[in-house]
Amino acid sequence: MRPSITSRLGLKNKEQMTKADIVTKISDKTGMERGDVQAVVESFMKEIKHSLEDGNNVYLRGFGSFIVKKRAQKTGRNISKNTTIVIPAHYIPSFKPAKVFVEGVKENVAVEE
Repeated sequence: MRPSITSRLGLKNKEQMTKADIVTKISDKTGMERGDVQAVVESFMKEIKHSLEDGNNVYLRGFGSFIVKKRAQKTGRNISKNTTIVIPAHYIPSFKPAKVFVEGVKENVAVEE
């Protein structure tokens, strides 16, 4: 079995990774300046966000898809006023990981009991 993803990324018992951690890792691996890497990461995220805001999906082979999902109209309740409200149909951003991504996580992340 391969070393855990946290040890491969040098996270040392962290349970999460921040954007700053990603920038640092990419900078260390590529030798690029942190500021340049930060600009690329920010630009990447901005392009995905703008694409989804325009109603376009983003497909990254081997990683996953950022998609726009439609939520149907539904009825909700305002419990403080004891009234029923209609929540209109709307779109939300969603991420669907690629099959190879899902398999990698299944194989490498230990189940804690």
